[in-house]
Amino acid sequence: MKKVYAFIADGSEEVECLTVTDILKRGGVDVTLVSVGGKEIISSHGVRIITDETLDNVDLSDCDMLFLPGGMPGTLNLGKSELLMSEVLRAVNSGKRVSAICAAPLLLGRLGLLQEKKATCFPGFESELVGAKVVTEGVVTDGLITTARGLGFALDLGLELLALLQGKEIMEKVKSAVQYRY
Repeated sequence: MKKVYAFIADGSEEVECLTVTDILKRGGVDVTLVSVGGKEIISSHGVRIITDETLDNVDLSDCDMLFLPGGMPGTLNLGKSELLMSEVLRAVNSGKRVSAICAAPLLLGRLGLLQEKKATCFPGFESELVGAKVVTEGVVTDGLITTARGLGFALDLGLELLALLQGKEIMEKVKSAVQYRY
């Protein structure tokens, strides 16, 4: 079974995180919601979320993908975790996938992971995508990195990641089951 760790911090955009998590789970992916702080976080819109685990209590070596949602100040709070940033680097360097949406692709840019790669983000953060070939597509995958513009593309991102992890056939089944027509 494919394994994804979805990270969240105080101030993260809850719908981006939970939409992607939901789509992946519907497609048979084992997703663990991980906080970089305590198990309880308050999202960017004041929603209280209890995570499955905290970063200091998980072994990320068994992952197939790490996922970073956006939102402010959630993105910055994720970026403050030196452990998370080192794990993101380790994942890509060991051939694992990483995905980020909204403001969170700036973290990948700061880590140098977007050099010569197509990437997208929430408008206004393009300058943070260091070395990237910035595009305006809603979702873009280049190599091991998948980025998305923002909340309006969270379902598209979830479906893209599901296709990458489980194949197009399973993605199409989930897409049909949730009545997604675009």
